[in-house]
Amino acid sequence: MDITTMRKIIVVAGARPNFIKIAPLMTALAELRACTPLLVHTGQHYDAGMSEVFFQELQIPRPLYTLGVGSGSHGEQTARVMLAFEPLLQHERPDWVVVVGDVNSTLACALTAAKQGVPVAHVEAGLRSFDRTMPEEINRQLTDALSALLFTPSEDANTHLHREGIAAAKIHLVGNIMIDTLRRYEMAARARQTCQRYDLAAGSYALVTLHRPSNVDERETLQAFLHLLARIHERTPVLFPAHPRTQARLQAWGMTLPKGLRLCAPVGYLDFLSLMADARLVLTDSGGVQEETTALGVQCLTLRDTTERPVTVTCGTNRVVGTEPCRILTAVNQVLAAGPIPKRLPPLWDGQTAPRIARLLAEVGGVGEAGAPPREVAAQLESNSLQHI
Repeated sequence: MDITTMRKIIVVAGARPNFIKIAPLMTALAELRACTPLLVHTGQHYDAGMSEVFFQELQIPRPLYTLGVGSGSHGEQTARVMLAFEPLLQHERPDWVVVVGDVNSTLACALTAAKQGVPVAHVEAGLRSFDRTMPEEINRQLTDALSALLFTPSEDANTHLHREGIAAAKIHLVGNIMIDTLRRYEMAARARQTCQRYDLAAGSYALVTLHRPSNVDERETLQAFLHLLARIHERTPVLFPAHPRTQARLQAWGMTLPKGLRLCAPVGYLDFLSLMADARLVLTDSGGVQEETTALGVQCLTLRDTTERPVTVTCGTNRVVGTEPCRILTAVNQVLAAGPIPKRLPPLWDGQTAPRIARLLAEVGGVGEAGAPPREVAAQLESNSLQHI
């Protein structure tokens, strides 16, 4: 389709995983020369190790707007983003608002845009854990319901959206945008050999991340994880880059770390990618880490009862093992006893997701009824509506 008009597109980022996803999209939109991408940083993550380092390492352009909403309860944070984003929208009057992932900023900006009659495009749409106790699950479902374009990373996401009654014309399987960033920086990350900084040898350690409220906000639960890590450390060294949320809980409760456990502050994207690539296994409650380890071919144990990324289990290296210590320890022992497993990638996890998204955003124009594309755009989507681009 000929591109005849310049689109003004606001791209929203608010938290660490968002920065990884918008980095290749900002590049792809700028290279297309049919869009004016405007980056808005809500400030949901504001710690230098969770925000600034990503802008530096991933060469993300400085945000045109920084909302500075900071931390708070889910309701407070969502409300602050909406209050700050509404006048910005009224001033800029964009053709599209692009939101990514499932954090509070994602839902807040999608809802504000929909109420202003600005079409929303959701990158990483359709993921479902079916666990409504996770705030992210509520954010995902509501954002998808508000969006005019839904860019999905895997076939299961398409299936979920179809079952929820979302028109097929809105849904586009484009692949996993996090893999775009991973492939671009993988060699540079591996060259860092970050594990040596912690006196670890490649292929000889377990890497751990914990940050979800269900795992760190109860003293007994967090203490149980520390005891578990001590037992894992008896089998293999353990490195634990602690999320600020987790660090705050450890300090507030005066918890003593098991002897030999390596605890460190959050590391930047390149260092963490290097640590993942060289790990023998990864234990995590993060969604993105499940995807990144699949792409790297590193075995991952997900410390949750559900995952919104089941493709990492069926096609990748991930196992969902829950939070019961004995079950986790058994899985760890199985991984350590077994050899490497074959690496398989889901379709379109090829590092070219951002250009696919950028082309669609450039071709589809016009501001219509909130939450739905205008009629001529809907017809265009129907004619182009393909599961693959």
